[in-house]
Amino acid sequence: MFAPRDPDEYLLDSERRVIRVRLHWASLAWDTFEAAALLAVCVMVSYLLPPAGWLIQNVLWYIALAVVLRYAYQVLSWWVERIVVTDKRILMTTGVFTTRVLMMPISKVTDLTYKRTLNGRMLGYGTMIVESAGQIQALNYIEFLPKPEQVYDAISELVFGDKKAQAERFSMMKARRMAQGKRPVG
Repeated sequence: MFAPRDPDEYLLDSERRVIRVRLHWASLAWDTFEAAALLAVCVMVSYLLPPAGWLIQNVLWYIALAVVLRYAYQVLSWWVERIVVTDKRILMTTGVFTTRVLMMPISKVTDLTYKRTLNGRMLGYGTMIVESAGQIQALNYIEFLPKPEQVYDAISELVFGDKKAQAERFSMMKARRMAQGKRPVG
């Protein structure tokens, strides 16, 4: 009841999910470093204070608790954020308490670029830049995208590929799922 909806629940019956990913764990690297550093400072200052400074020590421990809670919220926010690419649109769901669903139709995509820094190549993430017809969309710049080559290839196929072959492949997948007794995706 209180958990965010699964991103697949936002898909239409006529849509076929191509890719579903969560941002790379490296997107939490700075937040992890920041939380660990703040906790270390709180612990060191607390142990350096004289026993008579109990009020300041209590304040430091409340600050440490706030740091832990903030970091837990950031991890939870990362956990619920998903990017879904279907044959018709690109969706991104975000938010722990207030859910936001960002969407861009595949038909609006005019240019697609991805870039990978040295860290991105070592850890397996990149940045995807999706441009649309004269508009700045909500999903035009996605950082920390895992496996950007696969996402790039999939979106390129959807946007610039053979539409007839895609329709045939989709109908074959649908027939196979129905033969296996599963609910058809589209």
